Formats: sequence, C-alpha cells, structure tokens
Amino acid sequence: MKKYMVDARGKQCPIPVVETKKMLAQMAESDIVETLVDNAIAVQNLEKMAKQKQLECSWEQQDEHTYRVFIKAEGAVDEAGEETAECIPCQPVSEKTGNTIVVLSSDCMGEGDEVLGRALMKGFIYALTSQEELPDTVIMYNRGARLPVEGSESLEDLKLLESQGVEILTCGTCLNHYGLTEKLSVGSVTNMYVICEKMLQAEKVVKP
Repeated sequence: MKKYMVDARGKQCPIPVVETKKMLAQMAESDIVETLVDNAIAVQNLEKMAKQKQLECSWEQQDEHTYRVFIKAEGAVDEAGEETAECIPCQPVSEKTGNTIVVLSSDCMGEGDEVLGRALMKGFIYALTSQEELPDTVIMYNRGARLPVEGSESLEDLKLLESQGVEILTCGTCLNHYGLTEKLSVGSVTNMYVICEKMLQAEKVVKP
C-alpha cells in the first residue's frame, strides 16, 4: 500500500476534487491519497466525490486552516477501466459538429459580487477541461471576450480545451469594442451570423 499526497490548500473549487481524481486514476487498489484543503466545503465536495465512486473516505481537522481528507483507492482502477470501456462506443458522437456548445457572455458567473463571479467563471472553465465529455465549441461574446486574451486567468485552460479538439470562437465585434482584437491568444474570431447558426444547430447549449 502506498500513500499519495495532494496539497490543495488555497485552491478554489473545483481544483481540490479535480486534482484528487487525477491522483486516484494513477493509483493501485488499496493505495491512499491524502488531500489537504483549507475549508469545510472542500471536505464535503471530496466526500461526495468519494461516495459517487464508492470509495472509502475519512477526514480530520489538523488546525484552523487545514483539513486532511483520506480516500482509499480500492476499486478505483476497475472503475476507471469501466468508464473507459463505456466511452469507446461514444467516440463517433464527439465527431459531430455543433453537438454541444458552451456560451460565455461574461467573464463573471452569476450576478452579485464581481470578484466572486470572476472566481466562479475561472473555476467553471477549469472544471470544463476535466470533463469526460467535452463540448464541441466554446463561444464567447460581450464581456466573455475578455476570457481568451492576453492576461486572462482562464487563458491556459482555454488553450487546453482547444488542444483537446474544442473549437474556441470569440465575437469580433466584442473584441473590437473592448480594444482586445490584437490580444486574442486562443481560438479564432467569429461573427454574429456564425454564432446564431451554431446555436440554432446545436443539440445542447450550455450557458453558465
């Protein structure tokens, strides 16, 4: 039995869960991953993930700002194999164009506090990169045009999505409005006709 460590202190949701899942995928049965987090919500999210995977989970509070979550990887390898096997017949579906589109009309997620909203959007895009079923296209317009440009905290995640075959499109009018046309760093420029066409033809449109 080996013990692995994930230090996710200071990292926002869903990073602790994503990093722990990645570690579990590399582990053998009976190995244990210890994930360090700094808040009770992260503990709850890890517990839910372990429950979904039917893995043994326990935790303890080390001090005011440190929680230690232990997840035993018993059955994790088999489960990963089953998931892979289930995905094989679905591969042709991913070749369809316009099947699933994610639309980002702002650099904030939800309404209210903008600092929180930007953190939530950053977390959403990061979580999107770790999904088993990726969207075909990500379309950004209005304030969403601030996401695929130089200096954006989500730029690397959008580049990762593009490297995985996701089409990244940004409204040219919006880039021009915000003076960001020359700073576009991932994907390509599009127009409202294409945006309209793709959304109408999509089987699913996701707008966080």
